[in-house]
Amino acid sequence: MFFHVWTLRGGGGVRVNRGVHSLPVVRWLVVLSQDKLRVSTKAVLRAEGLAKIFHSGSERVVVFEDLSFEVSSGEFVALVGESGSGKTTLLHLLAALDTPTRGEVYFEGKRLSEFPEDERALYRNEKIGFVWQMHYLLPEFSALENVVIPQLIGGRQFPDARTRARELLDEVGLGNALGRRVGELSGGEQQRVALARALANQPALLLADEPTGSLDHSTAQRVSDLLEGLHRSHHLTSVLATHNLDLAHRANRTLRLANGKLTETLVPMVP
Repeated sequence: MFFHVWTLRGGGGVRVNRGVHSLPVVRWLVVLSQDKLRVSTKAVLRAEGLAKIFHSGSERVVVFEDLSFEVSSGEFVALVGESGSGKTTLLHLLAALDTPTRGEVYFEGKRLSEFPEDERALYRNEKIGFVWQMHYLLPEFSALENVVIPQLIGGRQFPDARTRARELLDEVGLGNALGRRVGELSGGEQQRVALARALANQPALLLADEPTGSLDHSTAQRVSDLLEGLHRSHHLTSVLATHNLDLAHRANRTLRLANGKLTETLVPMVP
């Protein structure tokens, strides 16, 4: 699975901004319907009229239809919804790992549908960092090697790739585990390696699909802290699909996907 992603130049992420965090005091919520989701002239990522429909024999399965929204530079956006609501499918469309049945995804004003395959591969490899619920690391390789490999695929020379991998692993608290095989690491440590790998090629976007979903509560808390910190320190734009309410509350915007439609919730901080 990991090799499949990286040979497609996949991996990347979405930039996230510090938002509500975990403050207990909130004065009000604003919920916006699909036709009133924010419009910005500084959108890094924009979806227009997205639909994804599958066919199984004579059965037509509509995952979602007519989704439109934007993610501005530096935002931290949480994508929430029940299992099976289409969150993962939507992230795959944003990452150019899949194509919509209808509609368009724009990155920095450019239609992904107009990218030739080699440009789509560069987009996945250079512009996006992707973190999965299951880390999909290469268990027979070391933590360092797992962070070096996507850089080599992207064309970086080995000495530079090794230096950056060491810096990233040190940043996520694994500077003392560079040579350990990832199969020997704990679940939380493996997810931290996955975070370092997602940032290896200095993406503009961080996309994460249930990044704490397979972790226990305390480990999930630490990974959430790390995600928020990396979002800020690496000046990312981030979109995270999650069931973790603590992680969702750190975002400055929440998009809820339900019954094939999006609603937006803004939870402003109280000074």
